[in-house]
Amino acid sequence: MTVPAVNHRPLGLTVAIVTLALDQLIKYTVTYPLALKSRGEEGIDILPIFRLRWLENRGVSMGFFHADTDLMRWLLVGMTMVIAIFVGVWMWRERARQDVAALGLVLGGAIGNIVDRVRLGYVVDYADLHFGEWRPFLIFNLADAAITIGVLILLARALLLREKSAKTESLN
Repeated sequence: MTVPAVNHRPLGLTVAIVTLALDQLIKYTVTYPLALKSRGEEGIDILPIFRLRWLENRGVSMGFFHADTDLMRWLLVGMTMVIAIFVGVWMWRERARQDVAALGLVLGGAIGNIVDRVRLGYVVDYADLHFGEWRPFLIFNLADAAITIGVLILLARALLLREKSAKTESLN
């Protein structure tokens, strides 16, 4: 008797939509009601180790592929859209619930940053985690965090599941 595959697509789509909505809501809040751009370098201290600061990110992760021209901007939009489509197809085909949720985080975050880049020409970054003068990350946003967490979940599951299956196979 064959057990039907469970469809986790609604979970992945929900995670992606919620991630996108929260990302855009927070970016709207820091842009307009909090007027973070007008506060300059000082930003808004939330905790001793966390500050809201305005940054217009015209590149991708860690400042790579900096888009200084309209051509570069649209090439970056195209490249990130191709990646988002790949992630969406992967999520649609994936059967493991945890992987679908992780891919939903990646997809929602990617679309959130694409929306910014299309609408504004840059990605709104605002989260500044710091310990004194030491910053373990560049200034980032919720979309960046969702992408990072999603990728880390996928990597951890791939490594842990591979180790488990390798141990099981060696016992047989």
